[in-house]
Amino acid sequence: MAFTEPTMLPLIFAAFIICFCSFSSLAELQSFQQPLKSDEIVEIFFVDTSPFVNDYFTNPEHNYDWKGISPRETYLANLLKDVDAALSSSTAKWKLVVGHHAILSAGHHGITVELLQQLVPILQEHNVDAYINGHDHCIQHISSSHSNIQFITSGGGSKAWRGDIRKWDPEELKLYYDGQGFMSVQMTDSMAAFAFYDAFGSVLHQWSISKESHSAA
Repeated sequence: MAFTEPTMLPLIFAAFIICFCSFSSLAELQSFQQPLKSDEIVEIFFVDTSPFVNDYFTNPEHNYDWKGISPRETYLANLLKDVDAALSSSTAKWKLVVGHHAILSAGHHGITVELLQQLVPILQEHNVDAYINGHDHCIQHISSSHSNIQFITSGGGSKAWRGDIRKWDPEELKLYYDGQGFMSVQMTDSMAAFAFYDAFGSVLHQWSISKESHSAA
């Protein structure tokens, strides 16, 4: 999914758009893709994160239909290969990756180790600017000291999980809000401005990333 720039490009993320989409069926999606142009500033990549979670396959409390996923190892290998290829071929100035599960989170589910180990190296190699997820019913922004990727949870579009927060380095945890809300992004070719809002539209947190410095302010 790619967008071109008129002046400022607004994007709005709510929990309900953090969906399950698989790169493993990339060939089937070619008809929906348009060739990138030189003035396109952002491309958004959706990744199916559920098959990464080991607990879904080992914990008897989880009983899901994995039709089309088995053998899991082959599915994940193909998925990671397709993510790598898609990011490598992108000429967009900004790259955003969206998945249902958090990579880093101070919320109920915490860190998804499988994504941290398998997906993050590919995202870092291709200079992905931000990873956006749902799953935890909160809103948060983590700016890790170990990565240039900004880790964003926009899971406040439905029921909020009040008071469900883990300990996290306050230097990294820029925002944790356990109420309902949403986020927006405005982009140019050199700047991305992010903002979080509560359910009434009041700004909770905002920051910007400069493409030159690739740092959050």
